[in-house]
Amino acid sequence: MGGQAEGFEYEAQGDEVVITHFGRLATRLRGAAAQRFLADVDDGPDDDPQGVMARVTGNYKRGNERQAKQHPRNRGRQ
Repeated sequence: MGGQAEGFEYEAQGDEVVITHFGRLATRLRGAAAQRFLADVDDGPDDDPQGVMARVTGNYKRGNERQAKQHPRNRGRQ
């Protein structure tokens, strides 16, 4: 179906977590949200850390990609 999330990296800095996407700041998590994120990343061997970061940042497939690919301004793009 959809492609895998890629290009995400995270760095824990004290009580906050900085998540970047292809080197650009995507989000900064603090406090309880940062702790939940770190637990989710470390928790499951099945769960891809890239997918966890995509969900946290809101940068994941929304189901409209096929329609967008057919839009005139996107035709010819890969």
